[in-house]
Amino acid sequence: MMKFKKLISVLMAGMMILSLAACGGGGDSDSSGKSGEESKKGDKDYEIVVVPKDASNPWFVRMDTGVKEYAEDMGLNAYQKGTDEIDATKQAQLVQDLIAQGVDAICIVPVDPESIEPVLKQARDAGIVVVAHEGASLENVDYDIEAFSNAGYGEFIMDNLAKAMGEEGVYTTMVASVTNASHNEWADAGVAYQKEKYPNMTLLEAEPRVESDDNGDTAYNVAKELFKKYPDLKGVMGTSSFDAPGVARAIEELGLTDKAFTTGTGMPADNAELLKSGVVKSLTLWDPAQAGKAMISLAVKLLDKDEITTPLDLGVEGYTDINFREESKTVLEGSAQIIIDADNVDSFGF
Repeated sequence: MMKFKKLISVLMAGMMILSLAACGGGGDSDSSGKSGEESKKGDKDYEIVVVPKDASNPWFVRMDTGVKEYAEDMGLNAYQKGTDEIDATKQAQLVQDLIAQGVDAICIVPVDPESIEPVLKQARDAGIVVVAHEGASLENVDYDIEAFSNAGYGEFIMDNLAKAMGEEGVYTTMVASVTNASHNEWADAGVAYQKEKYPNMTLLEAEPRVESDDNGDTAYNVAKELFKKYPDLKGVMGTSSFDAPGVARAIEELGLTDKAFTTGTGMPADNAELLKSGVVKSLTLWDPAQAGKAMISLAVKLLDKDEITTPLDLGVEGYTDINFREESKTVLEGSAQIIIDADNVDSFGF
């Protein structure tokens, strides 16, 4: 920016030079006098806001860390702003406030994709770039970035649950809510994969899907009732980062360690003791900090009017070889999934 200002001063002082530059027609420059590359990459004063499901969930605290790191490293006016709890109405109001504020881009992890659609349409109608994460069903976005194929991640979780269960027994699936698009896609894919690959496992017919409300205590209470109600229940496939830890508490309290099993998404530091104790054999994950960075990187490309072609490299680990989901023009999928167990849980740093 300083170089640009100095250049303008020099050009204004030297009217003959400016005149020659205007008439000469040579060189690759825009009307500001900057080269195309300098104009595009050297003067970013965009305001980019990441809107998580809430601000207090450890998952989104970690995302905020990535957002801050990326903003500092790239010299961007990018920041995260969330509500005080996971609430679709509050999230919608926050987005409306950002529209009124006139931000350049909104990067959102939707609480309820269906209910946020009209508000995101308002944002796009106002000329605001909208990038989502965990919102593959959204229509009113420029793009949605997924850390991986949702089907592949569901299969990834199921492989871990099957290994813990010895590939046999009754299990059920747990999601934050039945309106959470990604969680239900993972669960659906896991069930389909189980039927294909693990014929000795059986989905609990009476309650094939339960909700945790993205809350560890809810997951614990729901699991505790399930294990009491269905003595043959052997496994719970979790999706929310609170599911497996909450279920593990119920398993431990009921004396079912090594008799009942759970796995799903989880944060390393928060679950280190559970993994080391053996109550939980493994957890799956992608780094939310990297997801936050990827959303901002894509938003910048869109604001710069870059052409989005695949394979796309956003310069963020796990998001360097991104492709469109089959039959989609808006959903992009990376390859950022990782597995956490007792052997590597201390190596992640968060």
